[in-house]
Amino acid sequence: MTDSTMRRDAASRLIKASPSVIYDAFVAREALVQWFPPQGATMEIQVFESHAGGRFRMTLTFAAAPGKSTANTDVVVGRFVELVPQQRIVQAFEFDSSDPAFARTRTMRWVLAAAVDGTSVTVTAENVAPGISQVDHEICMNSSLANLAAYVE
Repeated sequence: MTDSTMRRDAASRLIKASPSVIYDAFVAREALVQWFPPQGATMEIQVFESHAGGRFRMTLTFAAAPGKSTANTDVVVGRFVELVPQQRIVQAFEFDSSDPAFARTRTMRWVLAAAVDGTSVTVTAENVAPGISQVDHEICMNSSLANLAAYVE
């Protein structure tokens, strides 16, 4: 199938830190608030259960970009599908939005692979809703990866 239901967006970056340090930045609430929001956004976490099957609820607030939940916010609800220390984080989430263009459960898979100079971190988003621009989404994923690198390096 080649329609938007199968769309997959991706980004990757070599980060000069160990897989252990990077993994810890994903499962610590205080760390995630610092690095996850893309440039131009802040984040509050209302629910954060960092274990397989655990739930999360986050609100991203944008200074200059339109939101999917309100005029300038994205409310994200989801769960941790899989947490494999130092290797992989898989999340399923959706936007709290009344707009059907954003009504889809998206899977985000973060893969950590040890490399000579640190860790290669690759994020793949699957089942991306058609209301999300692929260009903007990949810019945001790359921004989060840059923030992660700045946080752990």
